[in-house]
This record gives sequence, structure tokens and C-alpha cells, in this order.
Amino acid sequence: MRRPRRVVPAVLLALAVLAVCVVAVISLTGRLVGRSELVSYDSLADRLHGTHWSDAAVLGAGIAIAGAGLVLLLIAVLPGRPVVIALDEVGDSPAGLARRSLRADLRRAAASVHGVESPRVHLGDKKIRVSARTGRAETAVLDTALREAVTGALDRIAPARPATVRTRLRSHRRGES
Repeated sequence: MRRPRRVVPAVLLALAVLAVCVVAVISLTGRLVGRSELVSYDSLADRLHGTHWSDAAVLGAGIAIAGAGLVLLLIAVLPGRPVVIALDEVGDSPAGLARRSLRADLRRAAASVHGVESPRVHLGDKKIRVSARTGRAETAVLDTALREAVTGALDRIAPARPATVRTRLRSHRRGES
């Protein structure tokens, strides 16, 4: 099963490192040409030399950096939600379907039910939630038809892990549900 790349944490970390590097380059360039520095090296060095290992600021910074490192490590190690959903194997050939395609197929199946408007599909690990609106006042029969249509589409697609389908149909008529 293909897992997602960790693009967002990598980009955030790269931007943070880039920001520190830009500030350092601007400050050092200002110091070399004799102009004012963005961050004064002398004041920073004086402050760091006056700081002791037992200070609360050092402890707080250490805890914050260790916590950020632990979060980044967990993001890298823990598996994300799969990008491709495994389908039942036909013979010896494994097959898969992108989550986006499965969601679109199920949304199309829900929209094919007469009276259902603007269906939305949320894919969970073991549950698929379908919510939609209708102009009808009575929603019980339509809710059953919606569930059957989505379950039928899911049976045709045949994912390797079965999922239960939950539907929620709301009437957009005022005062009625």
C-alpha cells in the first residue's frame, strides 16, 4: 500500500531553517560592510555567555527543541493514511484504487439516486460516511436508497477491507426533516 509523502512537515522545517539562515546571512553581511546588523552578534554573544546551564530559559528551550524533534520523528515514523486502497485480488494480481477515485465513484453513485443533491463522501478506516441533501420532506425511503446505491458501488469496486456505509440525508425544506 502506498503511503503519503510527508510534504507539509518537510516544507515547514525547510522554511524554518531557511529563515534562520537568511537572518544569519543578513546579519553577517551587515557586520562585514559596517552597517547595522539585523541581529547583533555582540549582544547575542554577551547574552549567551551570561546564560548558565541551570537557567530556566535553557531548560525551556531544550524541552521545546526536544519536543519539536520528537514530533518530527513521530511524523516520519508513523504511517499516514494510505493513498491507494487495496482491492480484492483477482488471481495473483494485486490491484489498488486511489482514495480520490474511490471517493469520486461513491459520490457519483450517491448522486445517481433521484432526489439526492450535493452528496459528500468521507472515507474513514472502517466506515464510509455519505451526507447529502434533498428537497423532499420524507427522507427515510430516500436514505435507504442512498445507502443501497453506495453499498452497491462499493461491492462492485470490492475493496480488500470491507467498510460499513453510514448515510445522513437532510431535507432543506424549512421546518421539516
